[in-house]
Amino acid sequence: MMKEENKVYITGLDVRDVPWHQLTTAYGRGTDFPVYFEPLSKMDDLKAVKNALYELTTNMEHQSTLWHATPFGMIFMSRILVEALNKSKENPIANFLAGELLDFLLCILQCYHDGDEMEHADPLPLFSDMLKEKYLWSEEYDEEEDEMRYEEDEVFPDDLFYSFYYYSWQAVLAYRGVLEREVSTEFGPKIAAVLEML
Repeated sequence: MMKEENKVYITGLDVRDVPWHQLTTAYGRGTDFPVYFEPLSKMDDLKAVKNALYELTTNMEHQSTLWHATPFGMIFMSRILVEALNKSKENPIANFLAGELLDFLLCILQCYHDGDEMEHADPLPLFSDMLKEKYLWSEEYDEEEDEMRYEEDEVFPDDLFYSFYYYSWQAVLAYRGVLEREVSTEFGPKIAAVLEML
């Protein structure tokens, strides 16, 4: 179900090794993703957490469409979820975040299953293949240039596009074992729903 090489990549990837500024989102590029992961990781400011959640979730999924930044974002969202679950009993912000992230995981997994039921190309062999130079957008962000690129017939090659879905699922699947140990918590029903979709 999961190649060892992909599991190692997902669990070991450093946020600094992702060229976020060259990955597309629903509203532009993922340049600010690391900035928004920060308050989610700290879990000490509810307003900042809500704002970061909004920015990340609206950019990672829009009307069931996933983007180039989504699978990479899901790696860090899954890790943050694990942390939030660990701290949820003593930290009310972590408790709030855990519930929100589980809902978002369910949304992303639903997008994957919907996409999987349609005719699609095979995903790229490796998660890291999505960062090959030929798939990355220009170093400099130019809104007009990006819009023109979206008007091309094949904005994303079929195998790359399907990989946005496939590897978003894999990014959650890599943490299945951890989630299985959390089923007895107050988040049991949501975790069970996530596990069912893995």
